[in-house]
Amino acid sequence: MTPVGQVVKEQISNIQIVFRMAAYEVKSKNQMNYLGVLWQFLNPALQIVIYWFVFGVGIRKGLPVDNVPFLVWFIIGLIPWFFISPSIVQGSNSIYSRINLVSKMKFPVSILPTVTMIGNSFNFFIMFFLLSIILVVYQVNPGYYLIQLPYFLICLFAFLFALTLTFSTISIIVRDFQLIIQSGVRMMFFLLPILWDTSKLSHTLQTILKVNPVYYIIEGFRDTLLARRWFFEDLPYTIYFWSVTLFILIVGSIIHVKFRDKFVDYL
Repeated sequence: MTPVGQVVKEQISNIQIVFRMAAYEVKSKNQMNYLGVLWQFLNPALQIVIYWFVFGVGIRKGLPVDNVPFLVWFIIGLIPWFFISPSIVQGSNSIYSRINLVSKMKFPVSILPTVTMIGNSFNFFIMFFLLSIILVVYQVNPGYYLIQLPYFLICLFAFLFALTLTFSTISIIVRDFQLIIQSGVRMMFFLLPILWDTSKLSHTLQTILKVNPVYYIIEGFRDTLLARRWFFEDLPYTIYFWSVTLFILIVGSIIHVKFRDKFVDYL
């Protein structure tokens, strides 16, 4: 069996364990707080208010983006990022943070990044539900474009799975890599079309920014929820996204399968 097939099979065959571990993580993370799981909502909600006030009211003076209220345009990009950012950072450290569990049990290590991703997805879908309420309030109707929403959700989870599997393996072998990831994620936030509209940039600069596959995901959610265009209308970029995702998955699966029996030796 190929490394990719082996890793994917481990996710499918252990899916119940993944959800149980993810639910336990969410519960244990908030059990010492008085507000409990409400912090999963309050923390991003406060950040949304601050970013909206600074960039929407302060810098843009409340001006819309392509006739779309800035708050709507902004939140559609920010909510996926609130899922992407912690999933990359925490997922990349998921194996190292549970190394005691790995060393003491015969355990499908490849599911650990998935556990982190699923745990963060609980909050993501809550925020997405609130986003749908905001769209109704602002009378933004995606129409038929809503049928491509599952496609971009698949893009989101597929890319994060491939990336965190790869990064979590490298982070065990080279511990400094985790610091690079944290710095990279912070910088990436400002290089994505989340806080600002990149359509006013030159074609060359837009092409450079689009090298980042996350750009495809963020804009994909906007294209869907703002009824702008179908994903297959930009076929070259779609092919690029899936080519990069598949490449990362193949590389990540190969190095993960090769080194996972030696993870403890690197500590």
